[in-house]
Amino acid sequence: MSRQSLTAVMVMGLAALPLAAAGQAPEGWTAPRTADGHPDLQGIWANNSATPMERPEQFGGKATLTDEELADLTARIQAFRDAEQAGDLLGDRLIQQALGNAEFQDFDVVTGNYNAFWLVERTLDNRTSLIIDPPNGRRPPLTGAAEARRRAAQAGGLGATGSAGPEDRTLGDRCLFWGVPNMGSGYNSYSQIFQTKDQVTIIQEMGHHTRTIPLDGRPHLDGKIQQWAGNSRGRWEGDTLVVETRNYDPRSRYSGASAGLILVERFERIAPDVLRHEITLNDPDTWTRPWTVELLLDGTEDPIFEYACHEGNYAMPGILAGARAEERATAAGGGQ
Repeated sequence: MSRQSLTAVMVMGLAALPLAAAGQAPEGWTAPRTADGHPDLQGIWANNSATPMERPEQFGGKATLTDEELADLTARIQAFRDAEQAGDLLGDRLIQQALGNAEFQDFDVVTGNYNAFWLVERTLDNRTSLIIDPPNGRRPPLTGAAEARRRAAQAGGLGATGSAGPEDRTLGDRCLFWGVPNMGSGYNSYSQIFQTKDQVTIIQEMGHHTRTIPLDGRPHLDGKIQQWAGNSRGRWEGDTLVVETRNYDPRSRYSGASAGLILVERFERIAPDVLRHEITLNDPDTWTRPWTVELLLDGTEDPIFEYACHEGNYAMPGILAGARAEERATAAGGGQ
């Protein structure tokens, strides 16, 4: 279903893709090449997978499901979706809520959110998590330093309802920055790649962010020059495009990381309409070990849409007004 149909009645379907079919190239297929001889990665690529980032506890140590288990899970998720009139089913939430995991059962029926009626079609394959390393399919534990940062942020009201002003909110709340690359699915989760001999440009729909990545061997910028999206440099390793990013601004907090994050992406065209995007996060100040995510992006003819979120829009006064209302209610109740 094309995203041009968003203004019409839209029912979210769930397509089951056995692992053998997910990203399987036809026999004898080879990736098309650009004039300089490298694989052609150009086009618009979508991440609408329903596979969760972290492996749900119900799957235990299973990295993949059998085709029969996949079919059963798909039917279970579809039945859950069909029974829901509203609910935040973005990213991991579709499968986690269908499995009944309590930490994902927090949809606010009073104020609402993006409900299932408006969401794009999702796909599901045999994988039980997008995290492929560590083998348990979950993020590694936080370091002591990272735990201390988390507690300090909570005490300072970051992302909590006691925010004194917009500066206490997250960059996403403020419509300033959403993280690059986008690992989320089902919501503005499209990217477009342009490629020349000397550089690759990636337009990310989420946050309308554009990365231009040199491939000419130039070094990274001086470590003192920090950027919200970091400083990226690319190279080819055989038929795989490797992009290394460092020099993050400490306010970026990509996936919770510190400014010391080194992020390595690997792009490989593995089928006519499938781009494998592997992302490894290495930050010894945040996690006890590196961890890796595998996204299987689908080629699409759908266009990239504007992400029309801008600083100072009506959401921020609403968030802060809600915080003030909670403070008044607490004061009136004697601090209860």
